[in-house]
Parts: sequence; C-alpha cells; structure tokens
Amino acid sequence: MKQPSPQERWERRTQTPLLVLALGFAVAYAVPIVLPDASPAVHSACRHAEWVVWAAFAADYLVRMGLAQSKRAFVRTHWLDLVAVVLPMIQPLRLLRVVSTLMLVGRRARMAPQIRLTTYVAGSVVGLLMFGSLAVLSVERDAPDGNIRNLGDALWWSVTTMTTVGYGDHSPTTGLGRLLAVGLMLSGIALLGVVTANIAAWFISRFERDDQVERAQTAAISELTAEVRALRAEVARLGLGGPGGPGGLGAVPAPGGPAREPGPDAVAGDRGGPVEAGSGGAVSAPTP
Repeated sequence: MKQPSPQERWERRTQTPLLVLALGFAVAYAVPIVLPDASPAVHSACRHAEWVVWAAFAADYLVRMGLAQSKRAFVRTHWLDLVAVVLPMIQPLRLLRVVSTLMLVGRRARMAPQIRLTTYVAGSVVGLLMFGSLAVLSVERDAPDGNIRNLGDALWWSVTTMTTVGYGDHSPTTGLGRLLAVGLMLSGIALLGVVTANIAAWFISRFERDDQVERAQTAAISELTAEVRALRAEVARLGLGGPGGPGGLGAVPAPGGPAREPGPDAVAGDRGGPVEAGSGGAVSAPTP
C-alpha cells in the first residue's frame, strides 16, 4: 500500500481547521454589512479576522509548496491558489479577500475525497448566494441611484441573477456591482451545468448497470440452452442402444435355436399339447 506523501498528510490535517477559519471569515465579513451601526471596535475586529484568515491560507500554501517534491511543478499546477493568495495584497479591498477566500476554500474542498460532488455544489451555491448578496449590498446600499437597500433585496437579486432569470426589479447601478452580477451569472451557469452533468452521469451509470445485468442474464440463458441441447443429444445417443432399439435386448432366443412363434397349422389337442398336422393332412387322435 502506497504511503501518503508529507504534502498529502498536511492537507488532510489542515483541511478541517481551514474550513472552520473560512466560516469565521464569513461571519467577520457579514457582521459589518448586516450591522453597519455596530461599534468601531466590532468593525476593526472583523477586519483583523479577515486578514488572519487570509494569512492562514497563505501560510498553508507556502507550507504545501515547501513539502512538495517539485516546487516548480507545484506552482504550475496550483497557480490558482497562488493568484488567490497574492490577489488581496495588490489592493486591500474586502471584495478581493472574499474572492480569494472562496477560491482557496473551493480548492481545498475539491482535494478532499470524502466530499461528494453534490455536497460541494450545494455548498458552493449557498456560499455564492451569501457572499454575493453581502458584497452587492455593501456596494449598492450607499449608491445614489441604487435600489438594493437591505439584505432581503440583495438576496433576491442574487437568486434571480444566479439562475439567470433576471426580473429586473432590483439591479446594480455601480460598476463594481455590475461586475459582481457578471460573476454571479457565470457562476450560476457553471453550477447549473455541473448539476445537470451530475444527474446525467447518474442516469447513464444506472442504465449501464442495468445493461450489464441484462447481458449477464442473456449469457446465462444461452449457456443453459447449450447445456440442454447437449443433454438432449446425449440422451438420443444413449437411446439407440436401449430396449426396443437396434442392438437392444429385444426378444430373447430359446436355447438351441431362435425362438419361433406357433404357426396357423398348430392345433391344440384335448389332452395333449398342440399337434402339428402331418404331411397328408391327417390329424392323430388322442391316445385313450
């Protein structure tokens, strides 16, 4: 059995703590938006928590790169993780930290074999809806011509945007808000495609399994038919030498010669056995 590499062991051990930190990031990101009138200390604590989570994911990336056998191959195959780590450093926007955290959590979740595709898709939908609603609310709430003023409006807009319905009753008016809308539209289409492909794959696997069972049953029936035909041929072959057949037991000859049935000239006597007619046609009388 192949032993896991140090990088794989690190990823298994840190998967759950990083997911917990990601949930903490979600809370720290949501509190200042949902409670804009909170004290400055709360806002400051939330900002520090966001940066701590980002730093944890950045440290995780550096440790995994250090444990990798080939650093160049690791950077080449995990370039999206590198972009997510470097992105918030380019410009300290909260939206960039949201995007980078979502990307890192998604990458680590896909590495876990125990997380099924359906669970991953459902978590992605919930996360995108929550973060999309909070992000557009933080951008559009103070816009002069904005019509997304509360969390309910933002959530409704996120749902209609991800499903590409777009009723138009709520829509972003700022450039950053429209950029968020584009991201949610593309994400919704991608997730819908994943769900459709997953359902189609499930049906195809079921059909293939049923087809395999049917082919196995057909093969068993063909094998039984061949065996029955072989048994019939064997019975027919053995029947050629049975009673009544050629070479069978038939009539048993008497000692001294073949058995002969009594002819029409044999006549039963009164006291004796059958008497054959003589050459002259006279019949011998019974002896007194």
